[in-house]
Amino acid sequence: MGVNSGSGLAPWERLPGYVFRPYRGHADHDAMAAVRLGCAQRDRTDARSVVEALPTAAEIAEACAKLDDPSQNQVLVEHNGGVVGYLTIRWWQERDGTWLYLHRGYLLPEHRGQGTGSAMLNWAENRIRRLVQQHGTAQTAVIGANAMASEQEATALLLENGYRRVFSLVELELADLRQRPDEKPLPAGIRIGAVDPSNYRAAWKTVVDSYADAAFTQRWTFESFLATADPTCWRAAWDGEHMAGVALCSIRRHDPTVGEVEELSVRAESRRLGLGRALLLDGVRCLREHGAKTARLYTGTANPHRSYDLYESAGLRRQNEYVRYRKPIAV
Repeated sequence: MGVNSGSGLAPWERLPGYVFRPYRGHADHDAMAAVRLGCAQRDRTDARSVVEALPTAAEIAEACAKLDDPSQNQVLVEHNGGVVGYLTIRWWQERDGTWLYLHRGYLLPEHRGQGTGSAMLNWAENRIRRLVQQHGTAQTAVIGANAMASEQEATALLLENGYRRVFSLVELELADLRQRPDEKPLPAGIRIGAVDPSNYRAAWKTVVDSYADAAFTQRWTFESFLATADPTCWRAAWDGEHMAGVALCSIRRHDPTVGEVEELSVRAESRRLGLGRALLLDGVRCLREHGAKTARLYTGTANPHRSYDLYESAGLRRQNEYVRYRKPIAV
């Protein structure tokens, strides 16, 4: 089925020269990467971001391979035969049972302001409504969209079409891993060390439990945790035999000079003891030993346990904000 078949696109006679077409696989990846590069300066994209970086064609290929039916849930926009934009739809279930259907689009700056972005949004919403009907998730489904705070046109478009900001992710960076603040003594009975396979379930449970009261968080199964496990720079804190907290750190695969603190979680009964800071600094030390020059992490404004004071005291500085929007779905 073509993307124009029942998709609810804006009448194309109003947009002469523009055509929507399905994603065609490998042949499209270079053009999609070129779109992202062409948007970078206008939207102030952070090329080293761990939230939303500037992807290569190879990274776009990996992301497309993970989509459900990418030829139906990813559309490219052409103008006079060249790709000028694209849009992708993904979905997942959150901890509270909500089904989030997320669309994310990119359009070259010189093609904005002509109705093309609105047509892309219209296509996404209509495609999501059909998916919701197919999946039988209408009772708990919502439409989601993302935009960096620096993406002014995308932000305005979403707000004009009834989306509301629900939370944001703020990314921080430790620019030079050679410069680290002094470490403080750990409380009596606490030790920090590596995480081996016998501790995987405890580490996963520590992270999952830390999100128990956090809104807008995706379900994370132990099987998903195992599928991406890379424990080289994982650190855990133990209070006796009890795991009190974890820092799950990794080296970025496509840029080994950048380390990422993917998760920093301390159990509720062990907070306010300095464990978060100690785990963070030990994880950063491990990243440095494995070749990283800088480290990144992000924290969600919807999570009450994330502390800017902790990160800033460890030398991390804010880089960008990534805003998450939602809109009720009318099927």
